[in-house]
Amino acid sequence: MRRREFMSLLGGAVAAWPLAARAQQAGKVPSIGFVGSDASAWRPWTAAFAARLHDLGWIEDRTIAIEYRWSAGRPDRVAEFVAEFLRLKVDLIVTNDNAAPAVKQATSVIPIVFVLGNDPVGTGLVTSLARPGGNVTGLSVQTTDLAGKRLELLRDVVPQLRRVAIIANVGNPSPVRETREVQAAAGALGLEVVLLEIRHAEDIAPAFATLKAQADALYVVRDALAVANTMRIMTFALTARLPTIFYSRDFLLAGGLMSYGASYPALFRRTADVVDKILRGTKPGDIPVEQPTKFDLAINLTTAKALGLTIPESFLLRADEVIE
Repeated sequence: MRRREFMSLLGGAVAAWPLAARAQQAGKVPSIGFVGSDASAWRPWTAAFAARLHDLGWIEDRTIAIEYRWSAGRPDRVAEFVAEFLRLKVDLIVTNDNAAPAVKQATSVIPIVFVLGNDPVGTGLVTSLARPGGNVTGLSVQTTDLAGKRLELLRDVVPQLRRVAIIANVGNPSPVRETREVQAAAGALGLEVVLLEIRHAEDIAPAFATLKAQADALYVVRDALAVANTMRIMTFALTARLPTIFYSRDFLLAGGLMSYGASYPALFRRTADVVDKILRGTKPGDIPVEQPTKFDLAINLTTAKALGLTIPESFLLRADEVIE
């Protein structure tokens, strides 16, 4: 065999080694660069992620290293984080869907797993859900698809619902897509819509100031900016006595009324499974994007009481969690 052919074959074999084996050959444990939006809000989810990795044999700080970075409502920091991950030579990057396009643009080599993906095909992250291709795969939350269901649930507990305010970061394509779905669903249900447009945390107060008494409830569109400013949004909403609906039950702990969406702990556990497959040698592009199979409905009775709402018994029986 010629030397050139041998070296080519050897190079192909090295590329086919599992990432974990290659990292150990280099004298270090495999490492993950993890980009999230808010450390406090994500703590239950990252705990579920780490616990599942442990179940799969990956022990943090012993057999695997995880470098967590938090954008805290500042998407401009993502490029800085990715540059750092490239310097650290991480073996894989886990990221939320807002940051995923920037991460993908920065590297076509390092495997990328997005979690909480809203529209991965529409945003160009993957070619298709079944066959993502390239170095990217992940999990979808179907937030946009659930817009109509959330409005129907909101109408079940707010009988006088006629006009819905939507607060959304219009500087981000993903919330803009969800906003359109909410507006379309509202129209189909005969509801009027008032859009509160924000791009920065400083826009939240002026947005609520323009609202006055023009809405019967508030729909909060999923976005890192909303996560980072949960308490600010809730303070204004409760002051205006607005029933609120979110995509995750975590907002209810801050005083939100109700939520409906994919189970985030379940999604983060499944993210760990995807990471495990990649570290053991499966190519990201060969792993189908997973869609959620578990959806949670939660209601905060304390908030309902403060707003003077009586929640029907039939609704409470449907809820996965009732916070009192």
